[in-house]
Amino acid sequence: MPPAPPCPCCSGLRYRECCAPFHRGDAEAPDAERLMRSRYSAFAMREAAYLWKTLHPSHPDRARPEDVVVRELRTFAQGHQFPKLVVMDRREPDAQGTAQVLFFAKVFEKGKERSFVERSDFQHDGVGWRYHSGDTLALRELKVPPETLTIATFPK
Repeated sequence: MPPAPPCPCCSGLRYRECCAPFHRGDAEAPDAERLMRSRYSAFAMREAAYLWKTLHPSHPDRARPEDVVVRELRTFAQGHQFPKLVVMDRREPDAQGTAQVLFFAKVFEKGKERSFVERSDFQHDGVGWRYHSGDTLALRELKVPPETLTIATFPK
């Protein structure tokens, strides 16, 4: 029997022990970083319904029909490869309950690099952590190596 595959979120754990329980609905991500990692894994594993579920109720896509958004997410995920994730910084929830995670996502579309750095905002909706919004910079827009950034030095 082959070994269980590693989790696409690059945690070092096997998928079945890392993000799979979140994707299956067996558990909620315990914090913003784990939610962000599980969302990256969901793109890699084409778990579009999970991506929808983990959008904050105030996210603009939540005002659109679920089936349309899920279809778009699935199409996007199927057209890209997600080989590496690096979490560079995180900030615990502030007074308004917003936690932040800064990450570098290695992404390819038909062999072309589409990697980016994002500072994401997450809020708890009473059930679990949810993706609220994010500021994204493409690799070509950065003037420094992505791994050197922190939330405080992110240029947006």
